[in-house]
Amino acid sequence: MTAAVESAHGPCTELDRIPAIAAALRATFASGRTRPTEWRRSQLRALQRLLSEQGEALARALYADLRKPMLEAWTADIGSVKLEAKTAIRSLKKWTQPQRVPGAPVLGRMRVIREPLGCVLIISPWNYPVQLLLSPLVGAIAAGNCALLKPSESTPHTSALLAKIVPEYLDRDAIALVEGAVEETTALLEERWDHIFYTGNGGVARIVMAAAAKNLTPVTLELGGKSPCIVDRDAELTVAARRIAWGKFMNAGQTCIAPDYVLVHRDREDELVRELGRCVRDFYGDDPKTSPDFARIVNERHHRRISRLIGDGVPAVGGECDESDRYIAPTVLRGVDAESAIMREEIFGPVLPILPIDDIDQAIDFVNQRDKPLALYLFTNDSDVENEVLSRTSSGGACVNGTILHISDPKLPFGGVGESGLGAYHGRHTFETFSHRKAVLSRGFRFDPKLMYPPYSKLRTTLLKKVL
Repeated sequence: MTAAVESAHGPCTELDRIPAIAAALRATFASGRTRPTEWRRSQLRALQRLLSEQGEALARALYADLRKPMLEAWTADIGSVKLEAKTAIRSLKKWTQPQRVPGAPVLGRMRVIREPLGCVLIISPWNYPVQLLLSPLVGAIAAGNCALLKPSESTPHTSALLAKIVPEYLDRDAIALVEGAVEETTALLEERWDHIFYTGNGGVARIVMAAAAKNLTPVTLELGGKSPCIVDRDAELTVAARRIAWGKFMNAGQTCIAPDYVLVHRDREDELVRELGRCVRDFYGDDPKTSPDFARIVNERHHRRISRLIGDGVPAVGGECDESDRYIAPTVLRGVDAESAIMREEIFGPVLPILPIDDIDQAIDFVNQRDKPLALYLFTNDSDVENEVLSRTSSGGACVNGTILHISDPKLPFGGVGESGLGAYHGRHTFETFSHRKAVLSRGFRFDPKLMYPPYSKLRTTLLKKVL
């Protein structure tokens, strides 16, 4: 375990310890310790034990930091990582096998070998502080890397618990954890890494990418943005509203792929708003503040930011705020100007603007005039509309007649495009992110034609031009 001191943000690793921690990881990787598949499996199983044996403690820490409901903690944070680890253990032999590549026998035997990158840095955010730290770690371990974990200082209970239990379960010579805030993260970025995996916002992502460029370090950037939800005129609104409300208000809207705003056909706007209000009452009762199933905003600063954004529209549902409890009610806004602050910033809270549209073409144009989102949601019964929207828009991922669930299966890659991110992960995609695909060609000594060796005659040149 790394030495820690107290700061205004809570426990943090001593700054002068960080170079030594990074050097120790590099020494471990150089020793070859992490390369055998037996080591990788043992660490993945240890991670499974950590999640199983410390699951209740992790859920309590998540509740202390975010008032996260127990079911959301177990499914979105803890259970999702267990599924990733299970998938990696089951698939590791297949993933690590050399990949045969067909080719001309005269050239030799061709294959692609996956090898670990080395020492990787994983920086996670606060909204899903277990999943977004440990899910990338699964792939890093599966690929045979050493890893440095940096949890968010904004969720101090979860960060402190992870700092305690990670070295108790995992190989502390190969996997380390550093606590802290901006200073500690800056110090980490000054070290040389073989890959940096960052989840967070675009502003910090630019800092990460600039630091990585100094050593030509590859990066994966999992960011966010304003994920649109398009509701077609023929959509089944009872189901659509339920699925939109679930995706938006889980974790109090603090989800990078939560529906950020809704574009609904003008003829169905009133009905959709009524259905969303009914869903809020069904989910959280007449007073969501008393519901055990509704989370809280992570801190007062974010609470004040979201509260100000509510003023950009008229609450049709909710609108209540209590900074002392970090509570913002599940809120549906109408009368929102398309150029207002709430439509320029990622909301990252339980506030859902509703904007009427005249047709699907207008919705597509609206989306395309803005940065490419991390997710796009469409509700329609018309396959032609589905094809039109998917083919004419660009987003990190998409879900038709649903929200959020496209990230639940490890077989699907999860990542952004443009402002919403760079690279992808989950399942094998994480393994590939933390692997180098090395091309290998092997030849024997018996067959060695002189055709391509100098001196080059006109006849050889003519023959080769006909062949190539």
